[in-house]
Amino acid sequence: MVPPESDENLRLEIGHVLFIDIVGYSKLLIEEQKERLNQLTEIVLATAQVRDSTDEQLVRLPTGDGMALVFHHSAEEPARCALEIAEALRKHPELPVRMGIHSGPVSEVTDVSGRINIAGAGINMAQRVMDCGDAGHILLSQHVADDLVQYRQWAPRLVDLGECEVKHGVRLRLVNLYAEPLGNAALPQKFQQGTQKPAAAKPARRSIGWAAAMLLLALLAGALFFFMRKTPPPPVTATAAEKSIAVLPFENLSSDKENAYFAEGIQDEILTRLSKIAALKVISRTSTQKYKSAPDNLRDVGRQLGVANILEGSVQKVASAVHVNVQLIRASNDEHLWAESYNRKLDDVFAVEGEVAGAIAEQLNAKLSGTEKQELAAKPTNNAEAYDAYLRGLAFFERPDLLEADFQSAIQSFETAVRLDPNFGLGWARLSNTHSSLFFNNDFSTARREAAHTALDKAVRLQPDLLETQLAEAYFHYLVERDYDRARHIFEQIRLRSPNNSEAPRALALIARRQGRWDESLARFHEAIELDPRNLKALMWVSDTYQALRQFPTALKFIDRALDMAPTDNAAIARKAAIHQAMGQLEQADAVLVKIRIDANDGSSFGIAANQLLLQHRYPAAIALMQSCLAKMSASQVLERAQALFGLGELQRFTGDTANAKASYSQSRELLEAVLREQPDNAALVSALAQTDAGLGERELAMKEAERSIELLPASKDALAGPALEEVRAHVLARFGEKEGAIAALQHLLATTYGIGGPPITPALLRLDPSWDNLRDDPRFQKLCEGK
Repeated sequence: MVPPESDENLRLEIGHVLFIDIVGYSKLLIEEQKERLNQLTEIVLATAQVRDSTDEQLVRLPTGDGMALVFHHSAEEPARCALEIAEALRKHPELPVRMGIHSGPVSEVTDVSGRINIAGAGINMAQRVMDCGDAGHILLSQHVADDLVQYRQWAPRLVDLGECEVKHGVRLRLVNLYAEPLGNAALPQKFQQGTQKPAAAKPARRSIGWAAAMLLLALLAGALFFFMRKTPPPPVTATAAEKSIAVLPFENLSSDKENAYFAEGIQDEILTRLSKIAALKVISRTSTQKYKSAPDNLRDVGRQLGVANILEGSVQKVASAVHVNVQLIRASNDEHLWAESYNRKLDDVFAVEGEVAGAIAEQLNAKLSGTEKQELAAKPTNNAEAYDAYLRGLAFFERPDLLEADFQSAIQSFETAVRLDPNFGLGWARLSNTHSSLFFNNDFSTARREAAHTALDKAVRLQPDLLETQLAEAYFHYLVERDYDRARHIFEQIRLRSPNNSEAPRALALIARRQGRWDESLARFHEAIELDPRNLKALMWVSDTYQALRQFPTALKFIDRALDMAPTDNAAIARKAAIHQAMGQLEQADAVLVKIRIDANDGSSFGIAANQLLLQHRYPAAIALMQSCLAKMSASQVLERAQALFGLGELQRFTGDTANAKASYSQSRELLEAVLREQPDNAALVSALAQTDAGLGERELAMKEAERSIELLPASKDALAGPALEEVRAHVLARFGEKEGAIAALQHLLATTYGIGGPPITPALLRLDPSWDNLRDDPRFQKLCEGK
């Protein structure tokens, strides 16, 4: 019998253990076991939690068919690491892995080779936790879940599973960590089978062997750990966090229905102030605006949004008088927790927003910091007319599908606001943000850049610490200057300062795509969607990212989520059709496009419909569609007309109508050149001009323009859009029969992650698109067309 260690040598500490193994490992051939284990090791070592940890912060233990990682700071470390591993494993369906997490006592031991190692109840119990799961599961012991549930980013991801019996008759209460699409939402098999009766006990041995002694030591250490802990909170359940809230659209009770913007603005400002309270989980406006002001099914709304509380309200504005009524309701049982009515003059309505936010924080027992109290009480302006104009601008800017007319209306309203009150920092910040957004949407003019910078400069001088000012500064660096590192730094600060703000992780996701950090982009999108679960744009953008990665089935899942909420949304319908086209599924794309509304003001609607007809080689029908849309476009839609005319020219070329094709290309070129005179460094416009000149047979000019567009925006500067410009160059090369260059470019593009305005090149698109017909007799091109 090995003598027990003395208290002097037994130095226990708490370890946060992630235990990992490969499901079905023993059934694999020896070579397969080695390959799978090497794969798993590479994935684990590449995670940020492992890569950035020192030997003092993390101990790694091989376990034969997996490994154990022992962290020393907090239970969040193994949880974050598990999600990183799960994200990486999505690309490796051949590698089924399960994970278990437990916090418990561990101690240093000297193994048979003389090296210092780690043992103890913490590791043993983590393995027991893991053993209860199936492939894909990330299971937590109740003790770990009790620690994580205190944080808003973890609470919604934890689902109580109940008890599971493990070795030696021990029963563990376990929790499933699931952050869609990471983890496994299914109930583990051991829980489905129910509790099994233990086998009959064997007669006890008269002496205790070495293994039993170690088990006794582990159990004693475990008991010490439990006595040292405070009384644990109740088990984690799937219910929403108690301090979570959604603010539904406020009802406009004004007789003048044009005052709807005012009700929207009051709702938005209350929500904005609530989101600055770190102790609350607040769902963003974009997720709530689809609901009615006072829905009948509050329990369903709470479940869909993942919140425990709902704020309803109404606003009535008559001349300079405003009546605001609000009520806080518990979603699960329709219990009214608090209600209040406010009768104010227009110039005193600002205080209402702060008072409402403060009262809600009090009702939900959310403690406010000194800074938060100041922000709730702050008045953005003392000028009622300026605030009214600001709310009008906000209503335009917050529309889900912003058209250029909405941008212009928002700018006019914000400009009125800051003209009436030149010290209106919030108004200047929103004005700058609107100019930056318009710049990014293909108005790369010097005037637009200067307008965004001037407004930002005013906001920074007036209120540099205002959250909206910091957002405007970050967006300026991102959208105008394309200084992604600087923008990323500011958004990270905002994310830490305001954990309820979904804009920060969403913007970080968009920036990460531009820098080619695809896994990080997906992680940030999932974080943003958790805060803003019914945000159509976020769902569509994350779908676009999966498209860029050519993970089309997953891209479809997110688009279907968007369509579940907005079945008639043109942008979502167009994306779903494009995904099917990229996979060569034209029949499925046809079924989707039945629902699209062709709108001459919406290029995505007629563009995707025309592309479907192109891929089906139904050129006359596509020509009729494009001509019909061109006839309905206004003269102000310069870029839209230019793009449509180029598309019409291509269709006419495919029918052999060279004369009309040349006329269409020429008109497109004239429009593009007019815009390029004001925006000579707009890479997208230069690329479009290259295609048009290629249509006109201007080989040298087209090649020069295609090269210049890539110089203006190389893939090294923009991993999302840069390769799309290379695809245009490949089109130009193919048009002039330059097979070597075109095929080499396509080989590179098929292995590249990218996609802007649609999916990247796929074998199916190469097979179907007549633009590549000049390459079809080349065996190398035929090989590229193989596969899906």
